[in-house]
Amino acid sequence: MLTVLDTPYQDARADGLSYALGLPPLDALAVLPVERGGLTVQLRLLGASHQVIAGPLSETVACLPGTDAEPLPGSAATTLPGWSYAFSATTAVHPDDAAFGRAVEGICARLADRGDALTGAFPGSRYAVTALALDGAALDGADLEGAGLDALDMRPDGAAAGGGTGAENTEQRAGIGWRTWHAYPQTREIVMTRSRLVRPT
Repeated sequence: MLTVLDTPYQDARADGLSYALGLPPLDALAVLPVERGGLTVQLRLLGASHQVIAGPLSETVACLPGTDAEPLPGSAATTLPGWSYAFSATTAVHPDDAAFGRAVEGICARLADRGDALTGAFPGSRYAVTALALDGAALDGADLEGAGLDALDMRPDGAAAGGGTGAENTEQRAGIGWRTWHAYPQTREIVMTRSRLVRPT
């Protein structure tokens, strides 16, 4: 789902992002609830980036001045009662405006018709975009390369690239995952995150 947001975005570059778990629901510009894996997952677009609420977990990646949020890590993991959680993030810097524009357009095109994805376009630049999607909305290999997402490579069906053992696939089916993209036209950066919330089997 694409929504045009009637507010300027607040975080103008990747290094302004913070990361926090356990925050209550913040004021959102758009919310998409999706049922997956026996849970209702809320994909939430904030003026300062995103928040996902899934079962026992609240994940916030946003510009959060005045809070105890930490800088955006490359990876993080924790356990909750009955669940384990893992997070990773990477930033792609594009060499020119044309390459950046193609990457953002590719992300938007892939997610446009999905019922489990939410894309917000902020005013002021056609490429000021934040997108969230459950793992089933992941981009394919060609688009991953163009968008700089090769470090988080997932096939469109949400299965890990290159297959995996039966045990790994069972574990994936026992949980849910989501991905986000944060595009910054001023610096031609796209911040990409991937999260997994797994119920151990």
